[in-house]
Amino acid sequence: MKKSRVGMRIGAGVGILFLGVLMGLVLAASLGQTGKLHALLGIGESEKSQARPEPVSAAVAPREAASGANQVCLPDFGALAEAVDPAVVNISTTETVKGRTSWRGFGFGGPGGPGREFGPGQEDPFQEFFDRFFGGINPYGDLKRQSLGSGFIIESDGYILTNHHVVKDADEIRVIFRDESETQARIVGKDPKTDIALIKVDVAKPLPTVKLGDSDKLKEGEWVLAIGNPFGLKYTLTAGIVSAKGREIGAGPYDDFIQTDASINPGNSGGPLLNMKGEVVGINTAIVAGGAGIGFAIPINLVRDVLPQIRSKGYVSRGWLGVMIQRITPELAKSLGLDKPVGALVSEITQGGPAEGSGLERGDVIVEFQGQKVERFNDLPRMVAAVPPGTTVELKVLRKGKEKTIKTKLGELPEESAAEAQGEQGKGEDLGLELQEITPGMAKGHGLPSEKGLIVTGLDPRGPAAQAGIRRGDIILEVNQKEVKTLAEFRKIVGETKKGEMMLFLVKRQEGALYLALEKP
Repeated sequence: MKKSRVGMRIGAGVGILFLGVLMGLVLAASLGQTGKLHALLGIGESEKSQARPEPVSAAVAPREAASGANQVCLPDFGALAEAVDPAVVNISTTETVKGRTSWRGFGFGGPGGPGREFGPGQEDPFQEFFDRFFGGINPYGDLKRQSLGSGFIIESDGYILTNHHVVKDADEIRVIFRDESETQARIVGKDPKTDIALIKVDVAKPLPTVKLGDSDKLKEGEWVLAIGNPFGLKYTLTAGIVSAKGREIGAGPYDDFIQTDASINPGNSGGPLLNMKGEVVGINTAIVAGGAGIGFAIPINLVRDVLPQIRSKGYVSRGWLGVMIQRITPELAKSLGLDKPVGALVSEITQGGPAEGSGLERGDVIVEFQGQKVERFNDLPRMVAAVPPGTTVELKVLRKGKEKTIKTKLGELPEESAAEAQGEQGKGEDLGLELQEITPGMAKGHGLPSEKGLIVTGLDPRGPAAQAGIRRGDIILEVNQKEVKTLAEFRKIVGETKKGEMMLFLVKRQEGALYLALEKP
């Protein structure tokens, strides 16, 4: 009797379970889950009803799906890397860090130190010690510091592209190839404004090269591959997509970066960003500190524009219009009678500059340059810079709602010169300064206290000038008690000073002036 009752209970339970499964299947079918239902029951579907993978546009053959019709195919990054790897190089540089005040490199903050930075009013605890007993000189003497970067071969006779910041302060540059062989390299030329450098190695046989692509054709969402040596880990590959184009990150006046989520880390600088054809579309350059999946590359088309000058004369001469411009906001556009906020608004005409006397006026909106539309205000500096000095150019402007055409001859951008580039290549002769001549228009537009002298626009914190107390924004009035108004005058005085001799600078800072002395390295 007990057995029969147990059997009845089991039978009833199985019946209820079967009924529940049957109701669930009917419900799934009514909700449109027939595909999963058929898969569950092992029922085949017709070819037409099966999901197909989206096509991937790539020159590299896509990987075959392991299983399942719904699996998305990816490009074969391995084949692409194998083809390009031999033309990618590791760049190792050695830099001499001067003994003066170099204790900051021993873990107490500063550019080279792994320790914390000192806040306002906080001093390095060893500052007084070194000043008192060693006169501000590090008793350990000059130090050698090594850095790593990447590059890629563009010509079989040994020409290699990389970032300017990778080789900027190098005393020695060594290139390590894929087969672990290495050789010394020299700088052919560089352009700090765009962070591009061209180096050369001597070769006994032709080297493998990469092909330069067209970064203008690159689309957001397109696959890209980065190759480099992050943290010294040789030939690391990372893949991602183009996140955005035309990014401005405050790196320089010609910012036009490709943003990618392909992982870029220290040591990747100078390496190639490749499209799926294996063509270089960018030079990996920068990252957002603390950010994840946010890297930036210089578009290869920008490199193409300046490469001939870098190779032929070691630096880049840029056109100069001589105007100050600003972005047009929606509010400004409305007040200027524009349909939309496009173009570059002229806020100042530089006195003595090329545009003075051309007919260009403050308040004009430049909407075209040499037939090219100026969509964003920062398009204009890049357009002007790409035209050789001395060229007569045509601008289309809007003035009080009316269109006008103006012609003017471009000058040469003042801070660009052969001596500036060669000084950086001087290996110890550079004072660690970036200077710009002050024009009356610049003095007025920027509220500078003087129309004479040279303004310090950049400063190497490890250089002699910084160690002597010169600051960014200082105006150099005299060197060795001789007045300086131009870069040529400054270079002449510095060139006449012998190595090891003291140089006396008269510097204007805010409302006062002071003398500073430094030893020529």
